[in-house]
Amino acid sequence: MRSILVAACAFIVIQSATPAGAEDWPRWGGPNRNAISDETGLLQQWPEGGPSLAWRVNEIGAGMGGIAVSEGRIYTTGDVDGSAWLFALNEESGEQIWKAKIGAGGSPGFIFQPAGPRATPAVHGDRIYILGQYGDFCCFTTSGEEVWRTNYVDDLGGIMPKWGYSESPLVDGDQILCVPGGPEDTIVALNKDTAKPIWKCHVPAAEFNPRYGNDSAAGYSSAIVVEFEGIRQYVQFTSTTLVGVAAKDGKLLWRYDKPANTHRIPCSTPIYHDGVVFAASAYDAGGGAVRLSADASGGVTAEEIYFNPIMKNHHGGMILTDGYLYGAAGGNFGGFLVCLDFASGERQWAERDAPKGSLMMADGRLYLRVEDGTMILIEPNGDRYLERGRFEQPDRSQKPAWTHPVIANGKLYIRDQETLFCYDVKKD
Repeated sequence: MRSILVAACAFIVIQSATPAGAEDWPRWGGPNRNAISDETGLLQQWPEGGPSLAWRVNEIGAGMGGIAVSEGRIYTTGDVDGSAWLFALNEESGEQIWKAKIGAGGSPGFIFQPAGPRATPAVHGDRIYILGQYGDFCCFTTSGEEVWRTNYVDDLGGIMPKWGYSESPLVDGDQILCVPGGPEDTIVALNKDTAKPIWKCHVPAAEFNPRYGNDSAAGYSSAIVVEFEGIRQYVQFTSTTLVGVAAKDGKLLWRYDKPANTHRIPCSTPIYHDGVVFAASAYDAGGGAVRLSADASGGVTAEEIYFNPIMKNHHGGMILTDGYLYGAAGGNFGGFLVCLDFASGERQWAERDAPKGSLMMADGRLYLRVEDGTMILIEPNGDRYLERGRFEQPDRSQKPAWTHPVIANGKLYIRDQETLFCYDVKKD
């Protein structure tokens, strides 16, 4: 009886340490990989000056690597002393618990050359998967011990895209998806425990402008899983087209070239809802939707519903909620937030007071991290732009704020190169 009481008390203590409605953010796009958190109990309006700063740390290395939060720890990446590292931090204080070497550091790019890994770590059970900018793909335990490593170029025959490898790992069952972008093997599925290849898929290139791209078929986007008519598939941007690939064997099911700009720089994660896939990119493209259909042979086809050039979403991502699609439009500079009707693709509104930036959503609010460092809280509305607060990040660097904001367990995380800020956004 005493042991039962002790166990019950321990359970109550653990439960009470986590706020009601709280949720981890264990990978790119969160638990649902759609940049929408199920967390509740958050501020619906920010006070003047923004929410309170809980803590900040300044030693996570140069870079724009994303943030994962799982079981009391924060995982992110950065370049330090010429190498790329994975960092594990204490969720309550930001204090470093351990770091593990991913591989070579550096600043691949053309015109703009950002340092550090671009990807967000994926936490799956007691394993963490992370990709470095030069194709070093690693699996670590949550204690920081290396389990395996492979390289997109040396081991998987890939060609590194001009701005470095950027996709965030997608773990699905016993396999993990990779896009090394080689001349033969565009997309590869590996065993998540051993890194041994399970299948490979070749995707022929579409039209592109050779000034900006190279021969790599790898884009800068991150894949999603789509279940449609009993067929499980991975939907991903290569450097020149959007594709659906069968999860079981890597068969190329369908492709849609139009949303991929000819610069070979598609970055945003595709959106899926009720048989419809939407994807967008910047420069000379825009956003388009296709409706999936199952054919008699057990395959899948995709037919365009609409294309709207206004949704030139660069790399800030898009949010679909209540039938409306929100995303920041614009190429390298400026831009504005756009709202489209998801069913028709028609523009509802555009707002230049909410410039180009990165989006996520939690508890009925959009969180926009503008490239200049401003944070804006927005209430989604299909008729008009409704702002619910904004604040300026202190001590801004001179580099674009490209790391996407994250909400986890009542906290807002934003990154500016070597510095990670943690804000308390819970209701009192």
